[in-house]
Amino acid sequence: MAMNRDQFLAAVIRNPVNEIIADELFRLALPDAWLVSGCLVQTVWNVQTQRAVDYGIADYDIFYFDPDTSWEAEDEVIRQVQGRLAKLGVPIEVRNQARVHLWYPQKHDLPYPALRSSTQGIDRFLTTNTQVGIRRTQDGFDVYAPHGFDDIAAMIVRPNPGPNFSAANYAAKAKRWKSLWPEITVVEANTA
Repeated sequence: MAMNRDQFLAAVIRNPVNEIIADELFRLALPDAWLVSGCLVQTVWNVQTQRAVDYGIADYDIFYFDPDTSWEAEDEVIRQVQGRLAKLGVPIEVRNQARVHLWYPQKHDLPYPALRSSTQGIDRFLTTNTQVGIRRTQDGFDVYAPHGFDDIAAMIVRPNPGPNFSAANYAAKAKRWKSLWPEITVVEANTA
């Protein structure tokens, strides 16, 4: 099953929360800000399986990249974004990708080199199908999808064998997703 950028984007914005968040990020003008990962892919799955567009979405992830790596600066952005989007009534996770390397190794006991952009953070997601992001622009949307959209369209979950891969975390994520979307095909971590 094939999917192109425009088909992906059309499905993603059928979830009004995705579009509202993208619009608000554009207004806030956070540096290198993207709506990323599961909320996008899972919306597509929901459209394809004719479920409610927000079915199974645990949270909405926002990445931005600010060279100010202080906890205080990130906390201020988190409070600002959550305050502006509180009316949506959904969990929103906001992370400055410039500071992930400061806490990730301690939290996950895995290496995490410093990043230079939000898209480098997207590249490190546990599954290749969730390595996607959208952001509103003056002329529409930018879409970042280094692996394209075919696995998303075919509902295939494939491990990203990057430097911070965890087979245990992948198995847990795949199990949760399979319980919600039994239609997905999960590629085992050792056969990817």
